[in-house]
Amino acid sequence: MARTRDAEESMEAREVAVVSVSIDLGAGRRGVDMGPSALRIAGLSRMLEDRGYTVREEGTVNASGPETSDPGETRTRFLSEISGVCRRSFDLVARGLADGALPLVVGGDHSISIGTVAAVAAHCAREDEGIGLIWVDAHTDMNTPETTPSGNIHGMALAILTGQGGPEELRRMAGFEPAVHPGNVCVLGARDIDGPEKETVRESGVRVFTMSEIDERGIAACMDEAIARVTSGTAGFTLSFDLDGIDPMVAPGVGTPVSGGLTYREGHLVCEKAARTGKLLSLELVELNPVIDAENRTGRLAVGLLASALGKTIL
Repeated sequence: MARTRDAEESMEAREVAVVSVSIDLGAGRRGVDMGPSALRIAGLSRMLEDRGYTVREEGTVNASGPETSDPGETRTRFLSEISGVCRRSFDLVARGLADGALPLVVGGDHSISIGTVAAVAAHCAREDEGIGLIWVDAHTDMNTPETTPSGNIHGMALAILTGQGGPEELRRMAGFEPAVHPGNVCVLGARDIDGPEKETVRESGVRVFTMSEIDERGIAACMDEAIARVTSGTAGFTLSFDLDGIDPMVAPGVGTPVSGGLTYREGHLVCEKAARTGKLLSLELVELNPVIDAENRTGRLAVGLLASALGKTIL
């Protein structure tokens, strides 16, 4: 369905509240804490202004480094520091929503979504409405402390948001649980799921579109089904885009690259279709690692993807 000019103009008239979260404690590799800076260098602010948005820098959340943070339990590494970062991120997103702005969260590893998505859920819950969630990722991020092979919390974020397990302080970030009903959650691009994690995924009710299914059916059909699911009976949805959902031949600078991902155009079509719905409640992009990128190639790709999600069209 073609996007109407009225819908495009309505989206572009909004104020965007940019929330930067610099953290890599939830991941197993250093570097994604510099993702927000790489996006700025790639022209994030200029892109937003060119799209006609009023840009408000809502604030930056900085985590302590692993050298000065207590790793705590091995199955929930750096839980205390990550909880604090998620709470501060929650507050910034909530403030942007309260002022009528569209939150745009840039990270940082995917553990930040525990706070940012919860903030959107809590905001909509005040009107007795739930939210949907499209999670673009090579991984399903549905490990729990009992199944995790690494103890990295970014691999538990979706399990926590959908109430499948995890520390209570994270599960109840929204003030209730689950923050998002599993029936209104879709994962796009999954191709690397841990063995014990698969059972959690199957039993959760979350709809996972693996790369095999996308290969067979096409990204357009899968995204249309995902949109129908996340908008059914909800106030709208969050698009949480982990750049490792894109094939590393296209996006080399990511936290946990996995071969065989979405192509350049498939990634853009996901974002374009999200924009066309007019139902986007918040947008976040995570796991950009400039340390292993090539001349900020992935950073520039990321800014382009965000532009598509915010209404940019080819014609």
